[in-house]
Amino acid sequence: MDSRINNDFEQIDHKTCVSICDAVGERLQQNLRPETELSPRLRELVDELRRRDNELH
Repeated sequence: MDSRINNDFEQIDHKTCVSICDAVGERLQQNLRPETELSPRLRELVDELRRRDNELH
């Protein structure tokens, strides 16, 4: 993932970040059928999110 940070934007708190991630996950589950194969790039991004989430917990 792109790790550049624009210092002009405020950081969001952990609770807001989790809420956004949950909402994105729910939307993906609604729009992607279980048998749908993820594109290599989307699979890479999902794996990166999973890795980062595991580092936080």
